Amino acid sequence: MDEVPDTRPSLLVRLCDPKDDRAWTEFTAIYSPLIYRLACRKGFQDADALDLVQEVLRAVASAVDRWEPDPCKGPFRNWLFRIARNMMLNLVASQRRHLRGTGSEEIQSLLEARPSPCPADTALFETEYKRQLFRWAAERVSGEFRGATWAAFWETGVEGKKAQVVAATLGMSIGAVYMAKSRVVSRIRQVIEQVEGEGPGL
Repeated sequence: MDEVPDTRPSLLVRLCDPKDDRAWTEFTAIYSPLIYRLACRKGFQDADALDLVQEVLRAVASAVDRWEPDPCKGPFRNWLFRIARNMMLNLVASQRRHLRGTGSEEIQSLLEARPSPCPADTALFETEYKRQLFRWAAERVSGEFRGATWAAFWETGVEGKKAQVVAATLGMSIGAVYMAKSRVVSRIRQVIEQVEGEGPGL
């Protein structure tokens, strides 16, 4: 199992190096599905949503070295959301299947061209971010637990099955099911806290 990922601000610093494959792999694992689901929920078809993900990632790659934490502007994901949202609006307005141009001046214009997102869009992005971060963290830690422990967590915590049913299915006591769920949730929370750990940076 890989070690726990760097905290987000250090990850952002590492993203400034386009050759840091591990940083980009980690970043895309968290944010690509998030941007994709957001686009789909906004009515984009699969191909357009996938194109949008690639364009947003290119935009981030070209501009991340100029991003600086600012408590007044919120965390990094707000900046990312504004890029994704504005690219969605541009795609709809232009009715093109492929977005063009992600130079630094164009990124700045994407950030300034549209008014701030509505609270519903911001809430949607935040909800999707939390879901994706949970999925990512769960995937990171899944190999740390034996099958029955993971199954007890997954079936009760994710699938919503009653502990009594899961205990009977897995041949565990109800107490063991609760303890397994607690152990896995605690570990997932630890990974998420380490990823989000440094306040306004992310």
